[in-house]
Amino acid sequence: MKTLGMIGGVGPESTIDYYKNIIALYRERRRDGSYPQFVINSIDLKKGLDFMDANNLPGMADFLLEEIKKLAPAGADFGLIAANTPHIVFDDIAPKSPIPLISIVEATCAYAKARKMKCLGLFGTRYTMQADFYQKVFQREGIELVVPESKDQDYIHDKYFAELVPGNFLPETRENLLAIADRMKDKIDIEGVLLAGTELALILRGESHNGVALLDTGKVHCQAAVNEMFS
Repeated sequence: MKTLGMIGGVGPESTIDYYKNIIALYRERRRDGSYPQFVINSIDLKKGLDFMDANNLPGMADFLLEEIKKLAPAGADFGLIAANTPHIVFDDIAPKSPIPLISIVEATCAYAKARKMKCLGLFGTRYTMQADFYQKVFQREGIELVVPESKDQDYIHDKYFAELVPGNFLPETRENLLAIADRMKDKIDIEGVLLAGTELALILRGESHNGVALLDTGKVHCQAAVNEMFS
């Protein structure tokens, strides 16, 4: 059994969700009552956000790489970063990592492709919605990604950091997020929404809404990690 090493804490709420999902998915596969052994390095979210706010992507990459390097001596055979936004520098750090890394973007793209999806909305932090790291991977597979209107992007980003990251999940915020998905469905006829901010799945629980699939990128990432444990 391969040992996973996880970069967590970005943010803490979704890291707890990763922890629970990995254990549950592992125990679905192995019915002998055992639990998976894996390593979590919970890092300082503020440090990462400071790099993002300053648009210092080389600094962000160096910060993440230094933290990833701590996973291998702790016994990790492969790793992942339990968040979407840090994948903005994934292509810079993966070749330098001492252990293979599983990309949340690649895993989610494979999931969408297997379900023959062709047009999806993209929800996430402003960094994720305005960058091209999701678009590049999905375009390769012929899947169109559409971001919300500018004011809706601002709403998602602001609520993400003001409420979701600290763990405040309010019913009115959920309703407003789903209303954005409804407007996109009416305008562009999206088949689903990528919840490409791992805290979004904590407030938008459920597989679909009004015929729009809600794709939990964190859970897809966890499934890919458990598959790798057993490989």
